[in-house]
Amino acid sequence: MEKLFVFDSTLRDGAQGESVNFSVIDKINIVKALDDFGVHYIEAGNPFSNPKDVEFFEKMKEVTLKNSKIVAFGSTRRAGVDVADDKSVQMMANVSVDTVAIFGKSWDLHVDEILRTSREENIAMITDTIKYLKDSGKTVFFYAEHFFDGCKNNEEYAFEVIKSAEKAGAEYVILCDTNGGSFPDEVAEFTKKAREVLSVGIGIHCHNDTGCAVANTISAVKSGATQVHGTFTGIGERCGNTCLATLIPNLQLKMGYEIVPEENMKNLTECAKCISEISNLTIGDNLPYIGKSAFSHKGGMHIDGVVKLNKSFEHISPESVGNQRQFLLSEMSGKTAVLSKVNKFAPQITKDSPELVDIIEMLKMQEQKGYQYEAAAASFELLVKKFLGQFTPYFEIIYFKIICEQDSSVDTPACGLVKIRVGNEYKISAGEGNGPVNALDSALRKALVEFYPDLEGFFLIDYKVRVVDTTSATAAAVRVLIESTDKDSVWTTVGSSTDILNASVKALTDSIEYKLFKMGVMPIAKE
Repeated sequence: MEKLFVFDSTLRDGAQGESVNFSVIDKINIVKALDDFGVHYIEAGNPFSNPKDVEFFEKMKEVTLKNSKIVAFGSTRRAGVDVADDKSVQMMANVSVDTVAIFGKSWDLHVDEILRTSREENIAMITDTIKYLKDSGKTVFFYAEHFFDGCKNNEEYAFEVIKSAEKAGAEYVILCDTNGGSFPDEVAEFTKKAREVLSVGIGIHCHNDTGCAVANTISAVKSGATQVHGTFTGIGERCGNTCLATLIPNLQLKMGYEIVPEENMKNLTECAKCISEISNLTIGDNLPYIGKSAFSHKGGMHIDGVVKLNKSFEHISPESVGNQRQFLLSEMSGKTAVLSKVNKFAPQITKDSPELVDIIEMLKMQEQKGYQYEAAAASFELLVKKFLGQFTPYFEIIYFKIICEQDSSVDTPACGLVKIRVGNEYKISAGEGNGPVNALDSALRKALVEFYPDLEGFFLIDYKVRVVDTTSATAAAVRVLIESTDKDSVWTTVGSSTDILNASVKALTDSIEYKLFKMGVMPIAKE
């Protein structure tokens, strides 16, 4: 089994992505997560670029890693400046890590038009810097920036650059698709040629501007690259970098390469979630292997097949990468999908039960009204239990009213008024909140707590609005999803209406009733 080495650039290239801003503590926590997963190299930043990275490298002296090596990133000396006088190179020479990665130009266009120096001087800049850092005791990786564009424009010069880097002492030459515009056949061709002329290790660093970063990296590996670069969740400048959470299982689980310890692969999804949480970003639902939808099934035939034989519609088991399978509820769901959901709270229903057919039809009718229960399991449970006669409503909202006065110079709280009936009693209550939904929530709780004191202790944590029919503009139906928690569990409810407040009240009502039902509180019945 051939060994490959992973080089993660989340903290350097990933930090250049839109909306990404790491603190020093963030960076240290991400390093620990990557180290636990088994990443070999972690490119952690440029010690010359900003004080934050200087502080990071100082603090990392106190952190012990099990699997990873920290890599500092920098550039070659400037044109016309002696390497011993270049402050950036000096910083790299003195940084408290053993391995450094420097970049240099391998596309003659950049030498001529961006650096505006001679091609000979560009090669001298690369050679001088590598030799100087080697003499300072560093292991040096060389980024051949824009290598594939350079090959397409002037192949002879691009190869002169990488051969000079090897001769100067670079342990790895990293071939970069910096603009992200190359395709797998091009990457394969030029990586194979590089493998034929270089004796040192070859790395591959791709950007995702054509959506080919993972495919390009795999092509390079097949052509001789042994060090693969990327960011763990694919974040990075413009369209991002190679997503390591996709690449690693592709190479290890599908192609048989040795990368991380086998037992660590089941921690892939957890590691990605941890890094995304620290980055204050969300993982795309459809991201391979780690996305919420990666093993979600909606079509009835697909679900029936997976139940009978997982591999009939899944290329690997979700457990092998720490993810989980989902059967989604929709108008396309067959009996198997709906039954699997219903049996969680109504085990008496079987595939041959006439109630199951009625539940499926009811689900289709609800979706025509704008409801969707894929992400609202609590509302689905209440819907079915009401249909089966197993649920008695805890209260009825007679009417509600919202009062909002807008002042452009200050945030004005909204006021909510609600009248409810519990059993034979009526109650009117008012509440104030940050917006109409919060105000209604406040008013409703004040009214209900007199009848159901155990209602205290849960709160809303998320509120989402989706337009159901985008062709109807402001007259369109909307779907509201409300996520609630009592710190022990989390549940999601849904409401739909052409009126956003009506939709919100429906979702809010389900949320409160679901909480009371799960607590085992008996509803107050009419006399």
